[in-house]
Formats: sequence, C-alpha cells, structure tokens
Amino acid sequence: MSKPKRGLTPDEKRLWREVAKTVKPRRLAPIEEDNPAPAPAPPSTRGAHTGSTALTTRVAKAVPAAPPANRHGEKKVRRGQLEIDAKLDLHGHTQDRAQAALGRFLHAAHARSDRTVIVITGVGRSGEGIIKRRFTDWISEPSLRRLISGYAPAHRSHGGAGAFYVFLKRTTKDPR
Repeated sequence: MSKPKRGLTPDEKRLWREVAKTVKPRRLAPIEEDNPAPAPAPPSTRGAHTGSTALTTRVAKAVPAAPPANRHGEKKVRRGQLEIDAKLDLHGHTQDRAQAALGRFLHAAHARSDRTVIVITGVGRSGEGIIKRRFTDWISEPSLRRLISGYAPAHRSHGGAGAFYVFLKRTTKDPR
C-alpha cells in the first residue's frame, strides 16, 4: 500500500509557475530521409482522397506484420510449463538455405501439431549475425505468418541471444 501523494504548497505552486515561464518549447529538426526524392503515391482504393504522401509511401513499402513477440510464452517455456516439441539449428547455413530450411521445418512442425519449437540462429561473429537479423523478416512472410502465433528470444539455457522460441497456431484438426 502506498502513501497518498501530497499536493504542492502555495509557495511551491508559485515557484513552479515562475520556472515554467522561463522554459522555451523545444523545436524538433525535420527528419531527413536517406532518399530525399519523393516516391510516387500508389493509387488509392478508397476513393479520391489519398492522404499524406509520406504515409502512403510508408504503407506501400510495409512488409506483412511479423508475429507478435510473446514474452508470456517464453516465461512458460522457461518454467517448464510448455515443452519444446522440435528444434532447428541453422548454424552454418547460408541465408537462402536457412530460409528454405526454416520454411520446411515450420510447415512440418505445424503439420505434426507441434505448438512450441526452438530455432537456433546463432549470434554471428560480430554479435549480430545475418540469419538472426533476417529471422523476423522470414517469419513475417505470408506462407509462414499464417502458421505462427508468436515468437520470443530464447532463455539463456536454450541458446539465449542466438535462438528464438516460435509458437505455432493450432491446426484445424488438432483436438488440443
């Protein structure tokens, strides 16, 4: 139980107003983009109003949303309340081979009605390997996105920064 907060005294209120008068609003510098040339806005399907060009351009470049990060699932795995049904180690794979292996692995795991799998990407020599960086891009692709309910970085005992838990959606024929 916390203490009730005390209000400001009249002297403190007066002092605060004096200080507030001396503060100037901060002006933010305009954001400069890497590509200053504006991209043409894609045709709108909602009618004549297309909205902001910058907003429309960003929406047009957007990739499908990645599955949500799932800290709740990660905690359950760490506590032993969820079993890891399968494991894929991508060490030594090229980007193309890793992406293909990930797709095959997740489709097979989903077909087996697995619910929690671990994908080991490794951390790379510089601490941020390309497979680890690309992992979220790959699982956000439509063919895999429809299988995945979420993902989370793995606990240290399961590979830590070089691994991810992937939580799969239930199959339609899964009675669980």
